[in-house]
Amino acid sequence: MEIDEIKQVRKNKLDNLTSKGINPYGGKFVCTYNILSILENFPKEKDDPINVVIAGRIMADRKHGKVHFIDLVDQTGRIQLFVKANNLGEEGFGIVQDLDIGDIIGVKGSLFLTKTGQESVRVEDITVLSKSLMSLPEKWHGLKDVETRYRQRYVDLIVNKEVRDLFMKRSKIVSFLRSYLDERGFLEVETPMLQPMAGGARGKPFQSKHNACDMDVFLRIAPELYLKRLLVGGFERVYEINRNFRNEGISTRHNPEFTMLEVYQAYGDFDDMMQLMEDLVSKAVKLIHGTYKINYQGHEIDFEPPWERRSFAQVIKEKFDINPEDDADTMLGKVTENKGAKIKIDKLTRSAVMKIVEDILEEDATMNPVFFMDYFTFLCPLAKTDASNPAISQRFECFIAGMEIGNAYSELNDPQEQYKRLLEDLDDDMETGLRSVDHDFINALEYGMPPAGGLGIGIDRMVMLLTDAPSIRDVILFPLLKPLAKK
Repeated sequence: MEIDEIKQVRKNKLDNLTSKGINPYGGKFVCTYNILSILENFPKEKDDPINVVIAGRIMADRKHGKVHFIDLVDQTGRIQLFVKANNLGEEGFGIVQDLDIGDIIGVKGSLFLTKTGQESVRVEDITVLSKSLMSLPEKWHGLKDVETRYRQRYVDLIVNKEVRDLFMKRSKIVSFLRSYLDERGFLEVETPMLQPMAGGARGKPFQSKHNACDMDVFLRIAPELYLKRLLVGGFERVYEINRNFRNEGISTRHNPEFTMLEVYQAYGDFDDMMQLMEDLVSKAVKLIHGTYKINYQGHEIDFEPPWERRSFAQVIKEKFDINPEDDADTMLGKVTENKGAKIKIDKLTRSAVMKIVEDILEEDATMNPVFFMDYFTFLCPLAKTDASNPAISQRFECFIAGMEIGNAYSELNDPQEQYKRLLEDLDDDMETGLRSVDHDFINALEYGMPPAGGLGIGIDRMVMLLTDAPSIRDVILFPLLKPLAKK
């Protein structure tokens, strides 16, 4: 049957239920158990029957005369319902004839084992809680359906248990991050997502207008400058699990809206952040997988500490012969010579060239975690410089499976140097031309910010690794997608 015909059949059943005085969209229904708790504690002996009240969605219905074997699914699991006319009565059994796969019901009954040893509920009463008018797809996976799965994530979650499991793991990971930091004296805070200027990181912002104040506003690209204000204010350990927005391209590793963990620790530095990240992530891996070694897209990754450390400056010196003091033209020439082809850049700046270099390094990165240190200072306007070499900053980026997962600084707390570096960074702004110096942030630094270490971890990419997901859209419940073409 066509979709419209199937929908009409289901509407007819809905009308049948209504004509019998049954509300097909019921209200509150109190359960005594969830399905997982029933299965974990299912009685193996034929003692007095245990009565249960459960609710869920019908996912299968096998009819044998006056008996229905129905599979009921809730968030925790799946169980078989044994529905027989003798137990329900003719009126109750008549309700069953108007049920479809996808309907949500509540049932009361008793537990028993079938002759084949199947854990089941002998149903004695059924309550219709929500009549489904749409037919669930029999098969909802494979490349041909990937866009539809993202667009209709609610259907994806209904029919694909592995997708539900993935997002439950994501929730578990985020909960672990919170508990880990809370136990170490970090305070969770919230900073503005709607900001008067775009700052704290490079990236093209989403711009809007606040009508009441008659001012331009931006969705934040990073919370960094506000979290540092809190260090000025006396909070010594803070973190935020934050949503950031960048008006840029979409790929398997990038979504315009994404989730970051940012952590700041007064009186620390980037080495403290390196130790924190190594410990936090490896413990999260052990929590989810029970081991430090996992498989990601057919490759093994070993998260057991300590992780490898490399010098970014040394790597690109060896690979491209690039030095911190080289100008943009010189850098581009060296990269082009190495790649053997002409590279086009819309705006030739040292940062633009280094972005290409970093992309090349991502391609060559190992599967196992590696910390790249010794970044050029002009790439790190918010980081302190190395005491022995001002051209190098106290910063690291952490790569795992070729993806940047973390980024950390020894935070610059000299207001005069910070102002100078922000002005230089504006001249090197290759992305937008929309950024400006946050003078209030400089003003805050002038009151005195303690030396600190700051760390950012990409939650979406971290979840990708821990759930073996090939695309960032697989770990975001509702990723941004282009609208469907009008028919």
